[in-house]
Amino acid sequence: MGIPPSTKEFKRVIRPRRAWYRVDWARLFHYRDLLFILVRGDFVSRFQQTILGPAWFAIQPIVTTIVFTLVFGRALRTPTDGVPPFAFYLCGMLLWTYFSNVLSAIGSTFTTHASIFGKVYFPRVIMPLSVALSNLMNFGVQLAIFLVVDGIVLHESPAARAIHPDFAVLAILPAVLLQTVAFALGVGLLVAGLSAKYRDLQHTLPLLVQVWMFATPIVYPLSRLSPRAQWVAALNPLTNSVELFRLGFFGVGTATLGHAAASLAATVLALACGFAVFQHVERTVVDTV
Repeated sequence: MGIPPSTKEFKRVIRPRRAWYRVDWARLFHYRDLLFILVRGDFVSRFQQTILGPAWFAIQPIVTTIVFTLVFGRALRTPTDGVPPFAFYLCGMLLWTYFSNVLSAIGSTFTTHASIFGKVYFPRVIMPLSVALSNLMNFGVQLAIFLVVDGIVLHESPAARAIHPDFAVLAILPAVLLQTVAFALGVGLLVAGLSAKYRDLQHTLPLLVQVWMFATPIVYPLSRLSPRAQWVAALNPLTNSVELFRLGFFGVGTATLGHAAASLAATVLALACGFAVFQHVERTVVDTV
């Protein structure tokens, strides 16, 4: 019995990607449902079998901020540009907590999900993208807590009466957050690609993250550095982002167009290098991990 003329044969041909650098946006859009499931699953799985649930998103930065306040604010008396130390450190921890969490999670993408990559096909970059997006929910919770704490601290502290938000800078903070997401994704992809072949990087990553934190003006204002040192620090995109957040919420911070340009250039470079290394490694990662 032959096939009816109206019935067309369906074929799907899968060919290896030959280009050394190419982001298939159409395919990523095709797998958007998978991306949504991974984002929701990553967020929900963190609260399974926990008592406090989403409160853990607030506990970590608040405890860290309390330690910074006691050590750097009280003991070492590190200047904070007139901002109450607790609010100053908590504001800096907003972006840093997001960046460090994303970097640590994406950096182990190939080793953590090697069994999945070997069984089913989907664009591998969806895994890092889901991590970057799911951590934005964590950021939202921490931002809400910061706004509450910021309002209380600034209202109760006599020294903070002269501090006022810069509404012009507040309007561009979503773009600053987007740049931080892009930078965290780029560095995470780069680390994931390199750590798939060089496992030593996985052991040194926690140390690098700690050093990176002190190279970012989290516990000190950028204004305490010399002009030359400020330009060096501006090559770290997190520096300009943290200073803009403080400038927006407190009206105090060191941010220039030159720093912003250097920060944006470093972000684009990190994102491009991250995608290039990640795509190069994903071709043979199942055979090497």
